[in-house]
Amino acid sequence: MNKSDLIWIKLMNFGHRLGCHQMEERSFHFKGYQFPVCARCTGVFLGEIIAILLLLLGIKINIFMSIALLLIMGFDWFIQYIKLLPSTNIRRLITGTFGGIGLTFIYYYVIVFIINLIISFIH
Repeated sequence: MNKSDLIWIKLMNFGHRLGCHQMEERSFHFKGYQFPVCARCTGVFLGEIIAILLLLLGIKINIFMSIALLLIMGFDWFIQYIKLLPSTNIRRLITGTFGGIGLTFIYYYVIVFIINLIISFIH
């Protein structure tokens, strides 16, 4: 076993601990190695990074758009689950990215709400 194999095994274990199913056919591959998380989880992580960058730049999307983005990912999962339309890894990546953006902004709005609630109790 070489160094790349050992790194890959550690990353796969980390992806498993994050809760990803890691199905090989639903994951991207790079240089013969499966990504440690599936295409949808890869998209969610990408979306979370994009949302954090948007927040740092002072760009916000409203709560309704956040929910809509999350629902897009849920809808893609649902139509795949009921076998209405097979999903592809590219579609999983795109809808996962939407879901990650939406979820992160929902977290943001919940945190802001809680902080404002605490501040209102203090004053």
